[in-house]
Amino acid sequence: MPDGPDGPGSFYGRRKGKQLRPGQAGRLGRMLPGLRLPSGPAPLREAFPAGLSAIRLEIGFGGGEHLAEQARRNPDVGFIGVEPFVNGLVKLLAAVEADGLRNIRVWDDDAGLLLPALPDGSLDRIHLLYPDPWPKRRQRKRRFLDDGSLAEMGRVLRPGGELRFATDIDDYAGWALVRVARSDILRWAPAGAADWRDSWPDWVPTRYEAKARREGRGSAYLTFVRA
Repeated sequence: MPDGPDGPGSFYGRRKGKQLRPGQAGRLGRMLPGLRLPSGPAPLREAFPAGLSAIRLEIGFGGGEHLAEQARRNPDVGFIGVEPFVNGLVKLLAAVEADGLRNIRVWDDDAGLLLPALPDGSLDRIHLLYPDPWPKRRQRKRRFLDDGSLAEMGRVLRPGGELRFATDIDDYAGWALVRVARSDILRWAPAGAADWRDSWPDWVPTRYEAKARREGRGSAYLTFVRA
């Protein structure tokens, strides 16, 4: 990932949690090779079935509930899911197998390694939903959304494409708005308060959002548009 004024970041904190069950480990070994996005220079659309109308990216899909449901609702759209956390990856693979989803590909490494390899204007939309807030001041340089990542995400979005960012941490919402304000490729142009207080019409609630509600936190839903 290119370094911005905020410094380089890592969008994840760990690769593996509890040990996989035998069935999960088997699914990972059987399915991941065929769904992993190639890292070479092949055209992005060649990684998907023919006839797709657009390609979207979700960075840090967690348990995959939002990504899988978006893929079910939009069979004509290709989805790239980024998640190096193995336990979240196997949950998505279970949904892919159960529902026969053919329009999902995965990147099981840092998004900062993927974005520079994507072609200019190749994506219709990017979802960055409840990323790790790294709340302590000394940790903030690890936040994924920084000047460098914004420049890369803006580059890979088509003109008019959207970066959708959701967080339940007020400080992170403000952090994002400051950095978009100084971006020359992405803009925030809300029509009113509902543009950031209300979720998107096609929103799929996530487990992280449910946890925030249980703990009494609301969310900000910010849409940044590629100029």
